[in-house]
Amino acid sequence: MTHLVVVEATNLIQSGDIVRAEAILTALVETEGDHALIEVLDDIPAKDLLAVIREYDSSKQSLLNLLITPEQFARLVVLERLYKDMSHEQLRGMMNSVIFREDADANEFIEAIAELEFGYETFADYLSDRAEEVVGETFAALDTEDISRSEISDHDWKELTWLLRHEHSDIYNIVLVLLKAKLQERIIPEVMHAGEDDDEVIESATPEEKTPKEEEDEDSAI
Repeated sequence: MTHLVVVEATNLIQSGDIVRAEAILTALVETEGDHALIEVLDDIPAKDLLAVIREYDSSKQSLLNLLITPEQFARLVVLERLYKDMSHEQLRGMMNSVIFREDADANEFIEAIAELEFGYETFADYLSDRAEEVVGETFAALDTEDISRSEISDHDWKELTWLLRHEHSDIYNIVLVLLKAKLQERIIPEVMHAGEDDDEVIESATPEEKTPKEEEDEDSAI
């Protein structure tokens, strides 16, 4: 039975029918229990499981998000970069809905992700749109040890940053370097573009050279 569910769900995912695939997988919980679904998730290729999980976030929950284990989630979340989503909105929504779910230990998910290749890059992508605040430490939770997790518990970037900074400093330091590199990549094109604009202004302000004939006419007029 389990094998047939894996084959059917995988075929549906690969054909693009994410809704039916998710329905088949979650139906297992009703017939065979939570453990059966967790076993099936182990057998589905990470890239196919990612296609399902990334369609759900805190505003649109799925049993898969609620039952997936840290190890299973880590294997698929590091593949998110293959979608080349420069905004990383789906990555952020997906991670928030899983890492900060009510019964989860966020630290277990953080450790599982960090152990994999591209795990640090995944955290940097997640925080990329907040890079200036994290790198510049304008985020208050980085400035003092007195702020508790409950004070910044937004189930979003602030809480994840707090966890990395206060409970996984080794991971945080590496992610910080990656975020600085991302900022540098943004700054260089901006500086180059600004330089091009300055050149245009300087060029337009430069007096036009006069021809010998025009200079001769001016001398005659004098």
